[in-house]
Amino acid sequence: MSVRTSATSAVGAPRAEVIADAALDLLAERGMRGLTHRAVDEAAGLPQGSTSNYARTRLALLEATVRRLAVRESRVLAVDELPDPAGGIHSLVDGMALALHRYLTNHPQLLVCRYELALEATRRPELRAFFDATGRQFHEPLTALLRAAGSQDPERHTLSLVAWSEGIMFSCVAGVFHASVPDLADLREGFGELLRGMLAASPS
Repeated sequence: MSVRTSATSAVGAPRAEVIADAALDLLAERGMRGLTHRAVDEAAGLPQGSTSNYARTRLALLEATVRRLAVRESRVLAVDELPDPAGGIHSLVDGMALALHRYLTNHPQLLVCRYELALEATRRPELRAFFDATGRQFHEPLTALLRAAGSQDPERHTLSLVAWSEGIMFSCVAGVFHASVPDLADLREGFGELLRGMLAASPS
């Protein structure tokens, strides 16, 4: 199956977005070995050399891909749009469950891309730093949200919440539960158990 970018790149989108979206499509379909400058040109329907002009090295292409992935993930997860903690645990649980369910059911290919890039980052220290920096755009708002909700240890609770969410995502996209994605009710139950435990904890 040939890669097509029409589903992810709007007509008239800036060339940088078209290139990065094509790179993400290639990662999802062919893996890291299929991500080359020439392949991106072909997938994006651009003249040969277009991707090289935008990202001259492989590292530059990977960094552009990570940036675009972060943009698209932010639209799906919308961490900054989660309910005000003043609304109570129930509203937070609903918001988090909806975001995760939306990601799992509508955008599993983005998760595949993230895993490909995360593994590549373990072999490229320069990409590791860049990858981690983009990840902070999700973690820092979540820590602030947990702190506002009454967490006594928001940094540790952020790690626990992210680790649980990442575990669900990996298991349901690339792991043994890929054929049994939890429904919205199950995700609400899971987030509820986590948040009630975290927010009920008293300082040691």
